[in-house]
Amino acid sequence: MTKIEMVDLKGQYLKIKDSIDAEMQKVIDSCSFINGTIVKTFETNLAKYLNVKHVISCGNGTDALQLSLMALGLKPNDEVITVDFTFAATSEAIALLKLKPVLVDVDYDNFNIDIESFKKAITNKTKAVIVVHLFGQCANMEAIKTIAKEHNIYIIEDTAQALGTDYIDKKGDTSKAGAIGDIGTTSFFPSKNLGCFGDGGAVFTNNDILAKKIRSLANHGMSKRYHYDHIGINSRLDSIQAAVLNVKLKHLDEYIDARKQAAEYYDSKLSVIKGVEIPKRTEYSSHSFHQYTLKITDKRDEVATKLREKGISCAVYYPIAIHSQKAYSKYNFDNNIFPNTNKLTETVLSLPIHTELSTEQQDYIVSSLIEILEKTYQFT
Repeated sequence: MTKIEMVDLKGQYLKIKDSIDAEMQKVIDSCSFINGTIVKTFETNLAKYLNVKHVISCGNGTDALQLSLMALGLKPNDEVITVDFTFAATSEAIALLKLKPVLVDVDYDNFNIDIESFKKAITNKTKAVIVVHLFGQCANMEAIKTIAKEHNIYIIEDTAQALGTDYIDKKGDTSKAGAIGDIGTTSFFPSKNLGCFGDGGAVFTNNDILAKKIRSLANHGMSKRYHYDHIGINSRLDSIQAAVLNVKLKHLDEYIDARKQAAEYYDSKLSVIKGVEIPKRTEYSSHSFHQYTLKITDKRDEVATKLREKGISCAVYYPIAIHSQKAYSKYNFDNNIFPNTNKLTETVLSLPIHTELSTEQQDYIVSSLIEILEKTYQFT
């Protein structure tokens, strides 16, 4: 069997090649490469999909986070809470704006923000929380909204790994991830659930005032041409990427269903294997499985090496917590308040999961993993 990659972007492209090529050619023919009609069309279509009033596209997911924070008018050293177990962009956006990142632990079972840790981290300097919906499953947004309202804290949702995921409230009503807090953000990095052919991102909100400011900030702070109301940045989604995303958006639910089916197949084969913990689901969220992340209870790195030797890609998201990174050492985080994160960095392992993953490939992955666990490490 040929090497199994974490994602198969070429296979996904080939299925919609004619549509993608046609839309890209339209952009080339129009020569409207920046802020073209297709960008506005995509923003409108994504807003409809998410059921939000405003979508503001931008250059990448990190810019989306930065623009969101900039729009809130925070002051240097204001505190912004976020999770320790995630990609660095979340803390990076906070620190770059001279705000203070306050890291909290995650729930060991679902990888998302631990509610009690969130409560304990709030001070009179706390102005916002960035909630990361990690690996494709929503955090407990009802609990977060209740706490945030009590303390007058803005909620920013990082949906880079969860675009298309449904949050289910206690009444049974659903909302899309990113459409629940004050501001939602996402990345269109090629491997995401909705990915373009380069870099891209977006911010979404139902707040008219915030939307107007974010759109201005993303375009050098302009309100109209050569009228600068804010000190902004230059962050735009180009028309080629919008064309790709507009086609792919029509298939997003189909892509998520394919990921769910692959995850269920993994579950059926791995749930009874000793030494492995399959991803746990919550009652308040669907799961779009941007990643299928196991916990390997012993010798994770050796297991990963053996899988790669068999031609199976796998990844550790994330091997080093943010609080342990050199770039954040000046904040003097207390290692002892992150027990779940510390344990997860030593046990998590993500298997290939994507829209083109075949049953044959999954069977090979599963049989190889079981062989490694049972014969090499005697997890029987």
